Amino acid sequence: MSRRVFCARLKQEADGLPYQPYPGELGERIFNEISAEAWKQWLAQQTILINEYRLSSMDPKAKLFLREQMEEFLFGDANLAMPEAYKPS
Repeated sequence: MSRRVFCARLKQEADGLPYQPYPGELGERIFNEISAEAWKQWLAQQTILINEYRLSSMDPKAKLFLREQMEEFLFGDANLAMPEAYKPS
């Protein structure tokens, strides 16, 4: 039986994540308040951001940018603007 959460992004009850996907307090909040589907949506958004902005996982500024974007995506405005150069395929 899967764990259910009321998802802060989807605004409905849904299957929860099987594990905490991010460290610390933010990771606990994600585990408790974000569904597996919303996390999947974030991973797709994160991939777009990394590719469009050519971010490096080694750059501390890029890590901070992605963390801020993740918080906004999961807990803030559901309709974030896409990068200016992004063209869906």
